[in-house]
Amino acid sequence: MKTQPIHTIMWRFAGCLGGLMMIAANPVQAADGGIAGGPTASYGIAFSNSYAGSDFRKVMLRNWQEIALQAQKEGLIGEAPVVSANNSASEQAAHIQEMIVNGVNAIVILAASDTALNGVIRDACNAGIVVVVMASLVTEPCVYTVDYNWSAMGRVEVDYIAERLKGKGTLLEIRGIAGDATDKNISDGIRKAASDYPGLRFAKTVYGNWTESVARKEVALALPSLPGIDAVATQGGDGYGAAMAFKAAGRPLPIIVMGNRQDELTLWQQERDANGYETVSVSASPSVSQVGFWVAQQVLAGKQVPKFVEVPLVRIDAKDLDAWLASMPVGGAANPLYSQASVAAMIDAAANHTAPPAPLPEVAK
Repeated sequence: MKTQPIHTIMWRFAGCLGGLMMIAANPVQAADGGIAGGPTASYGIAFSNSYAGSDFRKVMLRNWQEIALQAQKEGLIGEAPVVSANNSASEQAAHIQEMIVNGVNAIVILAASDTALNGVIRDACNAGIVVVVMASLVTEPCVYTVDYNWSAMGRVEVDYIAERLKGKGTLLEIRGIAGDATDKNISDGIRKAASDYPGLRFAKTVYGNWTESVARKEVALALPSLPGIDAVATQGGDGYGAAMAFKAAGRPLPIIVMGNRQDELTLWQQERDANGYETVSVSASPSVSQVGFWVAQQVLAGKQVPKFVEVPLVRIDAKDLDAWLASMPVGGAANPLYSQASVAAMIDAAANHTAPPAPLPEVAK
């Protein structure tokens, strides 16, 4: 069906992309015939975002705009409106309902709740709208889910910490937004991995809302009552704030697992150059919105897509730090570009139960 304008919620693309820089991924081509070519030029794909208050989410929205603009120029899509709620499931449900009324063909959702949106999502599916839930979870079974293996993220963090501390130490955990399904999944992954190391002890848990300023405040409030902290397990967007809190308190910088943000990686680089500081960085990528976009477009184009498509986490080890930082804008994050071809390959990997293609930085020759 032809989409109608969503005047009250549509982001206009013109002029919105100034200054946006992307870190290109090494190209991963889809298998022969992997890209579905059904006509989608008149279709509309809307993005319902639960929250736009962090740098990560802002880059995510810009990524959506960039890929949507490209797809429009190539005649692959019509409208691609996006609207953000203020971390309110009821507000997000109202936005989705308006998208349904306006006749979009697909809705990509970063959900504020795993259950509160089920009713309006069911309405969308019953109306014949393709629904893709991205980097979050809902329990309504009619959706396609595009997400990460959050347990693997927790495993990367804890295995690295345990190796560095030889299996024994005191940890601080910084979580995301209380009540969010992704927050719970990452924390559960961290705790499950930590259960393999009886010598690791969590002294405190705080919530940083995936935001540098909140993490800094909450860690600063917690530090006076804490013993020596050997390592900090994080969820992304909180590493720099945690480091600033430790420095302000005059305490030594522990191992802080970074979350691929430019400020975190720059701090790591500076501390490495000054005193040999070592850590690891792992997180989702804000360009997951591009994966959600292309999955929706490919479903509309007739591709057989499994109900779950795994997106690879971006892990940055010491040897790759400088390469990732080289093209990263201030305020940005590790942000591989996901083309239609690379997402088709990701879909094929999910269908074949193989590992998704891992993103890599483009290293200057």
